[in-house]
Amino acid sequence: MKFAPTELTEVILVEPDVHRDERGFFLESYQREKYRDGGIAAEFVQDNHSRSARGTLRGLHAQLAPRAQAKLVRVVAGEIFDVAVDVRRGSPRFGRWVGVALSDRNFRQLYIPPGFAHGFCVLSERAEVEYKCSELYFPENEIAIAWNDPGIGVAWPVENPQLSKRDCEAPPLEAVLERLPHYAPHGAV
Repeated sequence: MKFAPTELTEVILVEPDVHRDERGFFLESYQREKYRDGGIAAEFVQDNHSRSARGTLRGLHAQLAPRAQAKLVRVVAGEIFDVAVDVRRGSPRFGRWVGVALSDRNFRQLYIPPGFAHGFCVLSERAEVEYKCSELYFPENEIAIAWNDPGIGVAWPVENPQLSKRDCEAPPLEAVLERLPHYAPHGAV
């Protein structure tokens, strides 16, 4: 199993060992000690599963303190472009983003720690996404940020995405500054 920091070093790309033969494949999708050794120490308490059509864009979302969430995202069917944005005030990488392709063919996962917004768009006809969360869902602690905020500049591989009403109305990052966590060295948020 490989754990590689992305350009936003706290966001980690996971590449599990996939054992294939004529019957199909086998992999460990999560094993606490291996993930902890790979730099992912979050204790996950909730799993979510979504299915979306091509062109759907979900995000950008973050759940903030005191219920800040880390997420471990994987695709079980199809392909997505998965994005994390640093939303920690004072971070040297504030407002920067990283995006990776996750699919049922590459088996990669993306770990998004607290203090980062998350979103994805569907590249295949359909995609099923499963993700682990380190905190239960509390809507009063969640924020949405405009998917197309020019101050962030995510290069989404979709022109006219299908969006929820909430995501259509989400404000730019600058409009939610007062709610954002402060950056603290060594990963504290």
